[in-house]
Amino acid sequence: MLLLMNILGIFVFLGVAYLFSRDRKHIHWRSVGVILIIQLLLAWFFTSFTIGREAVLAAANGFEWLTSAAFDGISFALPDWVKPASGSMNFVTSAVLPIIVIIPMFDILTYLGVLPWLVKWVGRGLSFLTGQPKFESFFSVEMMFLGTTEVLAVSKLQLQQMNAKRNLTVAMMSMSTVTAAIVGSYVGMMPGQYVLTAIPLNILSAIMMTTILNPVEVPEEEDVIAVLNHEETLDNGKTQRQPFFAFLGDSIQGAGLVAVIIVATVIAFVGLAALIDNLLSLTTLPWLSLENIFGVIMFPFAWLLGFNVNDAFQIAQYMGTKLVTNEFVVMGEVSKDVLHHTGMFASAHARAVLTVFVTSFANFGTLGMIIGSYKSLVNREKADLIAANVPLILVSGILVSLMSAAMVGLFSW
Repeated sequence: MLLLMNILGIFVFLGVAYLFSRDRKHIHWRSVGVILIIQLLLAWFFTSFTIGREAVLAAANGFEWLTSAAFDGISFALPDWVKPASGSMNFVTSAVLPIIVIIPMFDILTYLGVLPWLVKWVGRGLSFLTGQPKFESFFSVEMMFLGTTEVLAVSKLQLQQMNAKRNLTVAMMSMSTVTAAIVGSYVGMMPGQYVLTAIPLNILSAIMMTTILNPVEVPEEEDVIAVLNHEETLDNGKTQRQPFFAFLGDSIQGAGLVAVIIVATVIAFVGLAALIDNLLSLTTLPWLSLENIFGVIMFPFAWLLGFNVNDAFQIAQYMGTKLVTNEFVVMGEVSKDVLHHTGMFASAHARAVLTVFVTSFANFGTLGMIIGSYKSLVNREKADLIAANVPLILVSGILVSLMSAAMVGLFSW
C-alpha cells in the first residue's frame, strides 16, 4: 500500500508542477517522459550498486580539489575564518568568499576557450538525451558540485546573452545545487549512499520540473554557447586582444562585487524571515512559526512519499525546518537516529527519503543568494523577472527535492 502511495506521489508532484506552469500549452511532455525513465534507472542503479556512488564521490572530490585553492587564498588573508576540516566555517567563508577565486578560475578557462568548448560538447550530449538547450544541460552538470553563488557567477557570460525567460529556468535549477566542499560533511551526518544518490538525481529532477514550470522554446540559432570577446577598442579606433592580466583584474573586481551583493541580500532575506517569526510569536501560540507552517503545508506531500500518518507528520516537520533554515539543522537533529537506525529511522525508506530530500540548498536563504547573484550579474530586466518569480523558484526547489526523494523511495524499503 505504501509503495503504491509512493508511486502515486510521483504523478501528484508532476501534477503540482503542471498547475504552477507558466505556459502549459508548450510543455515538452516527451522530454519529461524521457527524463522520468532515466531517473528511474539511475535511482535503481545508485541504490543497488556501489560503482555509481563511487563515481559520484570521485567527481565530488575533483571539484573539492578545485575549490580548495579558494580556501588557501582565504586562509592567507583571513586565517581565523577558515577552520580545520573537523570544524565548521561561517556562511561568508564557506559559500561566498570562494567565488572570488572560483569566478576568475572559470573566467580564465573561458578566456582560453576551454569552457565554451566543454559547454558546447557536453551540453550537446545531454541535450540529445533530455531535449533541453545545450547550456541548460551543461549547467545541470555544473550545479552537481558548485553551490548556488558559484554556479551562477561562473555562468555570467551566458546569462547575459540569454533571454530573461531562460534566465528564470537557470534560477530555478540553481535552487537544487550543492557544494563539493561540504559533501563530505553530509556523508558524515547522513547515509552516504543516499547523499551521493541525491546529487545526480537532483540534476534530472531540476531539468524535469523547469521543463514543466517554465517551458521555453529555444530556436536553433539561439541555442549557442557564449564566447568571450577578448578585444578592446584603443583611442586610435583600432582593436586589440585584451591583455590577460587586465582581463583577470576585471574578473576579480567583478567577483568581489558579486560577493558583497550576495552577503547583503542573504542577510536581508534571513533577517526578514526571522522578523516574521517574531511577529508570529506575538500571538503567544507556541506552535505558530514559519517552520511549522511549512511543515503543515508539506504534510500531504510527505504522506505521498509512502509513510503512515504519524511518520508523515514528523517527516513534514523536518522538511519545513529545512526550507526555513537549512539542511544542516535537520541533519543535526536526526543524524544520531538515522545512523543508528533507531526510532522511525529503523526504516530504510525513512532514511532514504529524508536524506535525499535534505541534500540540496533549497531554502529561503538560497532565494536571497539567487536574487543577489542576478542583481550583480545581469541587467535589470532579467533580474526583475527573477525577483517577480520568487514563489515559483521556491516551488521548483521543493518539487525537485520531492521528486528525487520519491524516486529513491521506490527502491528503499
